[in-house]
Amino acid sequence: MRTRSIFSTSISEEENSQKARVQETMIKYLRKYWLFFILAPLFMLGEVSMDLLQPRLMGRIVDEGVLGLSNGGVGDIALVMSTGVRMIGLVLFGCLCGILSGVFANLCSQNFGNDVRKAAFRRVMAFSFEQTDRFSTGSLITRVTNDITQIQNLVSQCIRGFVRTFLLFAGGIVCMLSLHLSFGVVVACAMPLIVLCVLFFIGRANPLFAVLQEKLDRLNNVMQENVSGTRVVKAYVKEAYEQERFGAANDGLVETQLRVLLLFSYMTPIMNIILNVSVVAVIKVGALQVGAGNVTPGDVMAAVTYISQILNAVMRVNMIFQMVSRGVASGRRVQEVLDCEPAIRDGAFDGDTPVRGKVEFRDVSFAYPGMGGERVLSHLNLTIHPGETFGILGATGCGKSTLVNLIPRFYDATQGQVLVDDVDVRDYTLPALRGRIAVALQKSEVFGTTIRENIAWGDPEASEEQIRRAADAAQATEFIDAKADGLDERVAQGGHSLSGGQKQRVAIARAVLKNAEILIFDDTTSALDLKTEAKLYEALKREYADMTKIIIAQRIASVKDADRIAVIDNGRLAACGSHEELMAGSEIYRDIYDSQLKR
Repeated sequence: MRTRSIFSTSISEEENSQKARVQETMIKYLRKYWLFFILAPLFMLGEVSMDLLQPRLMGRIVDEGVLGLSNGGVGDIALVMSTGVRMIGLVLFGCLCGILSGVFANLCSQNFGNDVRKAAFRRVMAFSFEQTDRFSTGSLITRVTNDITQIQNLVSQCIRGFVRTFLLFAGGIVCMLSLHLSFGVVVACAMPLIVLCVLFFIGRANPLFAVLQEKLDRLNNVMQENVSGTRVVKAYVKEAYEQERFGAANDGLVETQLRVLLLFSYMTPIMNIILNVSVVAVIKVGALQVGAGNVTPGDVMAAVTYISQILNAVMRVNMIFQMVSRGVASGRRVQEVLDCEPAIRDGAFDGDTPVRGKVEFRDVSFAYPGMGGERVLSHLNLTIHPGETFGILGATGCGKSTLVNLIPRFYDATQGQVLVDDVDVRDYTLPALRGRIAVALQKSEVFGTTIRENIAWGDPEASEEQIRRAADAAQATEFIDAKADGLDERVAQGGHSLSGGQKQRVAIARAVLKNAEILIFDDTTSALDLKTEAKLYEALKREYADMTKIIIAQRIASVKDADRIAVIDNGRLAACGSHEELMAGSEIYRDIYDSQLKR
C-alpha cells in the first residue's frame, strides 16, 4: 500500500509539473498577442451588457407600454415605440461588440496556434532519427495539426466563451435579484443540481480525451503507412488486409468518440429538464409575488429571461469543459514535443580548417538506443583522405550505413571520435558540419515538385548551367530531356512518376550540385545498370576530382575502381586497401568477388 501511495504521488507530481509547463508555454506564446487577448473579453463585456439590459426594457414595455400600470391601465404606444427603437439600437451595438470580440479572439488564437505549430515543427526537424521513431510519424502529424487546433480552440474559448458564460451567469443573478430577492430561491435550488450534473459528466468524459488523441495517432499511422506504401500493398494484393487494419483503427476511434458523445447526450436532456423546471418555478414564484403586489408582470417576464440566461450559461459550461479537457490533453501532447530536447546538440565550431575533405574514425563503437547495448560497430579505426574515392563493402547488416551516418551526425558514436577535417564532429555547429557533406541514400527521397526544384535542393542559388552540369554528371540528362517539360516536369507525390533508377539519379544530381567537400553514396546506385553506374563514377572523377567520395555498395563492380576499399565484417574493419591489395590479402573480399564476378 505504501509503495502504491508513493507511486501515485509521483504520478500526481509529474502531472502537476506537466500542467505547469503547458501553462508556461501558453503564456509565452500568448504574450505577443496581449492586446488581442484583452480586447476580445472587453468587447464581449459590451455584448453581454446589452443582453442583460434587454429583459429590463422588455419588462418596462409590458408594464407601462401595454398594461399601463402607472397610467390607470392605459397603455402608451409612444413608450413602446421609443423603447423598441432603443432596444434595437442596443442589439445592434451588442452585435458590433460581439463581432469585434470574435475578430480579436480569432486573431489571438489563430496567431498563437500559428506560432506554436511553427515551434513544434522546428523542434521535430531538430529531432534525431531515434526521437522521430520514438514518437512515430503519425503521432507527430497529429500533434502538429489536430492537437494544436484543439489548443487554439481552448484559447478562443477562454477569452470569449468562458468570459461570456461567466458574465451572463453573474450578471443574470445580480439582475434577477434586483427584481426581487424571492427569485433567488429558484437559483439557489437549481444551481447545485446543475453543478453536480456538469461535474459528474465532465469527470467521466475527461480521461477519454487523451485516449481519443491516441486513437487518432494510430489511425494516422495506418493511413500514412498505406499512402506511402501503396505500391507494396497492391503488389501483394493486401488491400483487404489493410482495409481491415484501417477499419480496426477507425472503429477504435469512433468507439471512443461515441462514448464521449453518449455521455454528453445524457447530460443535455437532464440540463434541459432542470432549466424548464426552473422557468416554471420562476413563473410560480412570480405569480405569488404579483398577487402580493411585490413585483409586476414585466418583472416576472424579465425574471424568466434572466433564469434562462443564467442556466443556459451554466449549460454552456458543458461545451467549455469539453473544449478545455480536449485542449489540456492536447496541450500535454504538444508539450511533450516541445520539451523533448534534440539528442544531437550543436557544437560551437563553424570556421575554416586547413584540411578539407578528410574523415577519420578513432576507436569508434556504436549501439542503437533501445537495443540493450548490442554494438553495431566495435572499436573501428579508419582514415579517409581528402579527394579520395573510398569504397565500403560488406554483408547486409554489417554496419556500413551506420558508419557513414555518424559523419553528418545522424547519430553520435557511443564511444570514440569521428573527425571531419581534423575536428570532432560534435564540436561543429550542425549547419557547418552538414554544409561540408552531401548525402545520397539508397531510398531516394524526391518531393512533389519539379525535377528542377528537386535537384536545386542541393543549392537553391544554382544557375541553370550548374543544374545541367549536375544532371549530366548523375547521368540524368537523357531521361529528363525525354520528359515533356524537361527539368520543369512535375514529380508525383512520393516520386511515383519516376522509376527507381530515375529517382536515384535525381538524388545523386542534388547531392553533386551541393558541391560539398565530402560526397556520401549510401548504396545510391543500386537501381542503376553497371554501364550507367560506370559513366557516373567516371564523370564524378573527371568533374569533381577534389571532392572526397565515400561509396557504400553491395556490388564489387561499384567500388573496385576506388582508390581504397574498406571491408566491414560484423561491425569491425576486416581489411582496407586497393582492389588488387584486397584480392591478394583479404579472404573475405575474395569470397565476395568470387560470388559476384567469377564465372
